[in-house]
Amino acid sequence: METTPDMSARTFLARFRRRTKIITAAAVLIVAAVAVWVFAFLLPSQNAAAQTITQTAAASLQTLEKTVEASGTATPAVQEDVSFEVSGTVTAVNVTAGQTVAAGDVLATVDTLELQADLLEAEATLAEAKSTLADAEDSGSSDTRINAASAAVDVAQANVDAANAAMDDANLVAPADGLITSVGIAVGDKVGSSSSSSSSSGASAPGGTSSSSGGSSSSTTSTAAFTLVSTNSWSMSVSVGETDIANVATGQQVELTTDDGTEYFGVVSEVGLLPSTSSGSAQYPVTVSITGDGEGLFDGVSLTGSIVYERRTDVLAVPSAAVTTTDGVSTVTVIAEDGTQSEATVEVGETSGEYTEIVSGIAEGDEVLVASFTPGEGNSGTGGFPGGSGTGGFPGGDSGGGFPGGSDSGGGFPGGGTGQMPGGDGGAQ
Repeated sequence: METTPDMSARTFLARFRRRTKIITAAAVLIVAAVAVWVFAFLLPSQNAAAQTITQTAAASLQTLEKTVEASGTATPAVQEDVSFEVSGTVTAVNVTAGQTVAAGDVLATVDTLELQADLLEAEATLAEAKSTLADAEDSGSSDTRINAASAAVDVAQANVDAANAAMDDANLVAPADGLITSVGIAVGDKVGSSSSSSSSSGASAPGGTSSSSGGSSSSTTSTAAFTLVSTNSWSMSVSVGETDIANVATGQQVELTTDDGTEYFGVVSEVGLLPSTSSGSAQYPVTVSITGDGEGLFDGVSLTGSIVYERRTDVLAVPSAAVTTTDGVSTVTVIAEDGTQSEATVEVGETSGEYTEIVSGIAEGDEVLVASFTPGEGNSGTGGFPGGSGTGGFPGGDSGGGFPGGSDSGGGFPGGGTGQMPGGDGGAQ
């Protein structure tokens, strides 16, 4: 019989279908074999290899602290107006705004003519008083007269001392290292409590100076001569509640930290006696002086402070996570050199940070258990992978060890039924 093209095509399609079925069946057998190997050999060996991981720590001597927490902002420790305390005419101004000065630098000078005259007059008065006292003593005067003459000498000596101090004050010096932020005087200005302004005619010009036409003039300044802000000396003001203020005293160390983690240290320099209740509760002002030059600080930076009011050194302690307390009884798990574990009852003291004081029960150097866990635990199945709900299940699998998405117990692939290929309807095609 002659073979027609239609018969050849049908024969080819039939053979192709048989071949496809054979390949599909072979693929299913291969997948089944792999699944058997995974669940029968691989996973049990992995579970057997999983070991418990322990974290331990040795009981050691620690420094435990009690602190009061507070926060505030850094401010320059020196921020003050600096002016002459003597009267005179300014003869020199040695600095300008924006200039950095050191403590003791001469900022400005006033003339000393009047000051010198005052000193000479005081010295003459003192000499006269001493002469009077000597005459009274030599002539055998009454005790009353001698006492009066002696008192006059004391007064005259005090006036001389003041005149000498005024001579020293003719040079206005910087009280601390810092930055000059403003200058309020100029050469020719009259300064001091007795300074005055006179002119034959004219009006006061802006800035406290007098101007005139056709007459003599002088200027008087009532503003501060200089404003000085320290750049290497800082302080911080904080508020402490009424329950904690009893633990705060001057001289206590303060550990300070900025928002970015930079650390500084300070001491309590002042504790306020009167509280403020503006925040609804009694808050006491406390001033902290920051030690060192405060490099990196600037006006207004936020600081968190721990005021240390009690510090104990060489305290036996263990990490708090190692201590278990049940019904008032505290225990730790001690690990011997051979790895065996035993429970020890301990008496605990105070807790500071991450450590708990051990009063008795173990000794320094004893190794204690802090934490213990086994990789893969936390699933409902024994030794299952994360997320597996059945024995040895893969992530997301169901009770039969299914792959992700499998909904049946027969180890289905994603979206499939029992043993089906992806997209299949439940049986091999």
